[in-house]
Amino acid sequence: MPKGDIGKKKKNQAEIKAKFKAKREKKEAGIKCENPHTRTIENTRDKCETMIDLEDEEVMHDQANDEFSSYFNRETTPKILMTTSLHAKSASFELMRELAEVIPNVEVHSRKLVPIKKIVEQAIEKEFTDLIIIQEDRKKPKGLLFCHLPDGPTAYFKINTMEPSKKIKNLGEKTDHYPELILNNFDTRLGFTVGRMFAAIFPQDPEFKGRRVVTFHNQRDYIFFRHHRYELKKDNTRAALQELGPRFTLRLKWLQKGTYDTIQGEYEWVLKRHQMEPNRRTFVL
Repeated sequence: MPKGDIGKKKKNQAEIKAKFKAKREKKEAGIKCENPHTRTIENTRDKCETMIDLEDEEVMHDQANDEFSSYFNRETTPKILMTTSLHAKSASFELMRELAEVIPNVEVHSRKLVPIKKIVEQAIEKEFTDLIIIQEDRKKPKGLLFCHLPDGPTAYFKINTMEPSKKIKNLGEKTDHYPELILNNFDTRLGFTVGRMFAAIFPQDPEFKGRRVVTFHNQRDYIFFRHHRYELKKDNTRAALQELGPRFTLRLKWLQKGTYDTIQGEYEWVLKRHQMEPNRRTFVL
């Protein structure tokens, strides 16, 4: 090793030792040491005008009058219709079966050759509150279409990664209890809408006896879905998580006002990658 590199290494080691020594001396003297938070993309995120304050009057007004208000006011109970894209293969049917075990009050129907707009009309007639369609590409699930009924909105999410329950180690056993729901980091106006859309497909009265938890965790505009059961230890002071599956990651591709309409539908937001890449600290959700 060159002499210059050896000298630089010794200098770095000396600086590290000096920092630890100073910290130890402060601790022994009863002086509180500064412990700055580690800088991450999340905690250095740029604050933008689309981020919301739940105490804001305008936000509260929107909450009381948007398409999901009847659910949050307990005027409707979730009733979900779930199907697949045309000519779906076994992987899509497996995901549909697993989601039907996660989400209560789901009716699974074969798609056959019925167009999506016709499915929406039939679902509204039969008083379904939401429609979920598993989209497929190359014999694998590629996306989820969510349509809130009867007035929308409609959202399409790309499935970035997915792992079915059978591939998860130490898998727990699912039960029929209504799960608790956790929504993390949906902080913008768009994220707020997406979070309410997820919330509206689950009953508002979780059955805590079942200890089931469904999580939608937004991190840098990627939405991580997890399904767990927590287990209390014998001393009742600690808990452990047991994954129930499936697990997957979603990316919002577009959000449309109203029900599904690719011709005359009005898009509230569409993912445009070239506009998002320049700033890695600005997120839409």
